Amino acid sequence: MPSRYQQWMYDWETRLTSVDNNRVVRPLEWGVEWAWDWPCRNGFAPGYLPEADSEKFLREYNRRIVASSDEFYSYKSPSDFRLERREVQVFSTREVPDPKLEARVRGIYADFLRFTSPVQTPYSENNLANARWFPARGRRAMVLLPHWNSDAIAYTGLCRVLNLLGIAVLRLSMPYHEIRMPADTRRADYAVSANIGRTLDACRQAVVDVRCCLDWLEQQGYNRLGIMGTSLGSCYSFLAAAHDPRIQVAAFNHASTNVADVVWHGQSTRHIREGLESQIDLDRLRALWSGISPISYFEQFARWPKKSLIIYAKYDMTFLPELSRDAVAEFERYGLDHKVVVLPCGHYTTGETPYKYIDGWQLVSFLRTAFESV
Repeated sequence: MPSRYQQWMYDWETRLTSVDNNRVVRPLEWGVEWAWDWPCRNGFAPGYLPEADSEKFLREYNRRIVASSDEFYSYKSPSDFRLERREVQVFSTREVPDPKLEARVRGIYADFLRFTSPVQTPYSENNLANARWFPARGRRAMVLLPHWNSDAIAYTGLCRVLNLLGIAVLRLSMPYHEIRMPADTRRADYAVSANIGRTLDACRQAVVDVRCCLDWLEQQGYNRLGIMGTSLGSCYSFLAAAHDPRIQVAAFNHASTNVADVVWHGQSTRHIREGLESQIDLDRLRALWSGISPISYFEQFARWPKKSLIIYAKYDMTFLPELSRDAVAEFERYGLDHKVVVLPCGHYTTGETPYKYIDGWQLVSFLRTAFESV
């Protein structure tokens, strides 16, 4: 039987997960058309798509991605980097946005890095990358990736604290999030969905956009670089750190092994599983998303020295704790320089008082000391 605290935490997590009532159940789509411009084509001409057996095509493509991931996550650096000053907006994904939150940022302006993403999609909004700029003097800087369906002002307080420590931050809007959200959506559903190919493409775009941000930071004179991601942002951050030798410090705020397992078992992705499970099982889904799952890339991650922090929550119903422990076991198996913190809360309650302060303190403390030693 769960303890009183454990049951209280599970009940709280369930209430927080249920706040968003505008999740849409979409049926399975193979999305092979998203592979049109992918690398790792194994001799096939650009634009080649299968006439039949889409699942077989995507399973084989994932094998090629994992075998040649440096090619899959490669890119041509943008030539149109620019800072844009504009009014801060919330970009809430809630059915009914919080008017107090909207009022809090009204009239506040900030600088945003904009550039054309090297990974192009059918959505013009998504093709223009966006990262809010929090500058600091010195040579230390990092890219911060929020959680799935985060609004545009989450983590800005953390960014300002890092600035006080002399760490500059680019807070990246992930693909299909915030200002990059297509006009026909109210949530960042296109980042992770029952469309297999689009989910693969969104992850590739996120990793490439991170690497572009590192290019710009280097151009500004920063050469001690790090990354931090939460939840989905943690997955993207791990993949970027596995494929870019410039990342010396990495903080993973919630960690897991397989994208498929999170979608299949997570409380906040039940609507995606509902669209999938009548036509596909978990083992097949693992193979179809192996190319974007951290478990596939620990060997690549271990190529370059870096200091890592892994934070996970003991009562997480979205990134199940056993999946986080599997990720930690891989860090240990490869002998990687890492620190592990287990929070006494869940996935969503990490953002609630008092746990958000515990989480923030762990992140800031690690980043301060890690950057000092690289």
